[in-house]
Amino acid sequence: MFASRRCQAQTIARGTAGGRTDPTAQAIDRQAAGFDPNPHFGLAQGIEDRIAGALKEATEGDAKWSPKLRALKADDDLTVSKHDLKDAQSDMGGVRDAGKAYLDSIKAPPKNGSPKENADWWKGLGAEEREAYLSLHPDAVGKLDGVPSEIRDEANRIVLGEKEADYQIQLDGIPKPPANEWTWITAGMYPSKVHTDEWMEWDKKYGDQYRHLNASLNGMKAIHTRFDQTGKGGLPEAYLLGFSPEGNGRAIVATGNPDTAQNQAVYVPGTTASLDKVGGDIDRMTELWRQTQESQPGSSVSTITWLGYDAPQDVVKDAPFEHYAYDGAPAYRQFMDGLDASHNGPGEPHRTAIGHSYGTTLIGAAAQKGDLNADDVIFAGSPGVKVGSAEEMDVPKGHVWNEEADGDPVPDIGRWGHRGSQWKLGGGTFLIPSDDQFGAHQMNTHAEGSGPTATKGSEGHSEYWTDGTTALKNQALVVVGQYGYVTAPH
Repeated sequence: MFASRRCQAQTIARGTAGGRTDPTAQAIDRQAAGFDPNPHFGLAQGIEDRIAGALKEATEGDAKWSPKLRALKADDDLTVSKHDLKDAQSDMGGVRDAGKAYLDSIKAPPKNGSPKENADWWKGLGAEEREAYLSLHPDAVGKLDGVPSEIRDEANRIVLGEKEADYQIQLDGIPKPPANEWTWITAGMYPSKVHTDEWMEWDKKYGDQYRHLNASLNGMKAIHTRFDQTGKGGLPEAYLLGFSPEGNGRAIVATGNPDTAQNQAVYVPGTTASLDKVGGDIDRMTELWRQTQESQPGSSVSTITWLGYDAPQDVVKDAPFEHYAYDGAPAYRQFMDGLDASHNGPGEPHRTAIGHSYGTTLIGAAAQKGDLNADDVIFAGSPGVKVGSAEEMDVPKGHVWNEEADGDPVPDIGRWGHRGSQWKLGGGTFLIPSDDQFGAHQMNTHAEGSGPTATKGSEGHSEYWTDGTTALKNQALVVVGQYGYVTAPH
């Protein structure tokens, strides 16, 4: 519109050159000379220029983005296949490259930022900037402690879907292992069972990748299983707060939104924990959540499985070493601080750190070497926590709890690698949380009561979270702060 008017004005001006007797031409001359009797002319001219600039940018943007947008097309069916998800991951990379200039204009998250810094960064973005960063960098957003749990969950579910599709396609491309894996040979007087040459050749070429892909996909399936359980028996929504299939894998899964929960429990699994086996650890926290509702009906609780470290994978070769605990402790402390930064519920949440087996060693290292943001600590089947007394841990006095079930061999065996020491006048003593001198509250794990309210006893190293056990009930009571009902061993 404004362009047409300008052309008309220029034509009139050229037609009256010389005498300049036409009033319109005279007005145009005055405007050109800086004398504008129409106060709206400058405003109109400015709007015209902005429109022209916007059209130019739109044309350039269309030329830049159109090829990428044209590539973002799915199959002509209603099924989202693994190939669709794989294509979406590839397309996202293309869109990210094409939109680099725009993304560069968005403030990036702080490098190695604290949870509070991460939270402030997210709050400081506009709605459109958040959407763009979440869409194009879900892997980065999903890892940021302090960012709201709903956002991290959305980001990590995107990564989960993409990785699941990628891994399944890779697995489908590997030849199946030979059916005749074993054969018998006779060496001396006795036959021996050995792998066939055919299987050995396959294993050398594909074995490690095949096992990693299968193990990772098993873990992803377990996470989906927990998603599908939401609503069953009142079970709340699950939140995927961390995920990676690299190495032994990472998975942080919450039952209930920790940002609004009044009680939070963060569980660290021990030796052999991996993405492949995360389903069992998720189930333990599901059972703990259900027990909290029995112990205190209607209580606001989020129970979290935290597989955020490289756990030792072999009881003999790895578990005696402490570096797994000290390497993972900073990430655990940061996650606990992140729960504070993202919490938006009423009041301050009550937070409990729970460890099993080597997971207790990690919590001990976290409380020994830094500030552990926890109100209570529960150890179960602990081989030792690197300190010789509950008072040496960064936990409120009187809020360290311990369980040791009958027949659990880990405390006595593990103490030789992860015990702590108390040095007193005349000598020293090596201690673990099961020792009375350590100073933890010992919780009962034996059967209690009779009739409908009776609880079962726990046996061995793996029954601390079995439904209906005294061990599980006592943990739930600590999580909801009902300390007076916790029972001690007979």
